[in-house]
Amino acid sequence: MRDKILEVAIEQFSHYGVRIVTMEDIARLTGISKKTIYQEFKDKKELVKIAFSTVLEEDTVKLRSILNSSDGVIEHLVYTSKMVRERMGKLNPLVIMEIQRYFPDTWAVFEEYRTEVIEKDLIKVLERGKELGYFRPEINSPLLAKMRVDQISAGFDLANFRDSKFSLMELQVSVLDHFLHGIFTEKGRKAYLKKQNSN
Repeated sequence: MRDKILEVAIEQFSHYGVRIVTMEDIARLTGISKKTIYQEFKDKKELVKIAFSTVLEEDTVKLRSILNSSDGVIEHLVYTSKMVRERMGKLNPLVIMEIQRYFPDTWAVFEEYRTEVIEKDLIKVLERGKELGYFRPEINSPLLAKMRVDQISAGFDLANFRDSKFSLMELQVSVLDHFLHGIFTEKGRKAYLKKQNSN
C-alpha cells in the first residue's frame, strides 16, 4: 500500500506540481481513504519528502550499478542523458520552485543528493574515463564535477529562464551535451555517439 501511495504521489506531484495535489486527490487515485494515507505518512510534507527521496534513491542505485560494470563510463553517460530526458519530460518546472519555497526539508534532500551523490559519482566517472582514454587526461575531475553540478542547478533555477523559449528538458540536455563534448577525446566521442545511437 505504501509503495502504491508513493507511486501515485510521484506521478501527480511531477505532473501537476506539489501544492495543487491534495491528500484527497492521492487517496482517490489510489482507491483508498485519506485515513489510510495518514497511517503511512504523518502529513503531506513527509509524503513529499519520501516521494522525491525514493526517486533519487532509485536513480542512485541504477547509476552506481552501471558504473560498477566492466566499463561503465559510456553506459553511465548514455543512461544519464536518457534519465535527464525522461525526468525532465515528465516534470512540471513549477515543482522545483514549489519545493524550494514551501518544502525546505525536501529541498535539503536534493541539495545533499547533489553534493554527496552526483558530484562524488561524477568524479569517479571522470577519473575512470581518463584511465580508459575517453576523457582528456588534463581535466581536473573535482573541478569539472563541481562545475557540472552547478550547471544542473542553474538549469533548475527558473529565474534564469523566465523568458526562455526552451523547455527545462531542452536546457538540461543541451548543457549536458556541451559539457561532454568539451571533455571527450576522439575515442570517447565516438564511443559515446555509437552507444547513444544503439540505444
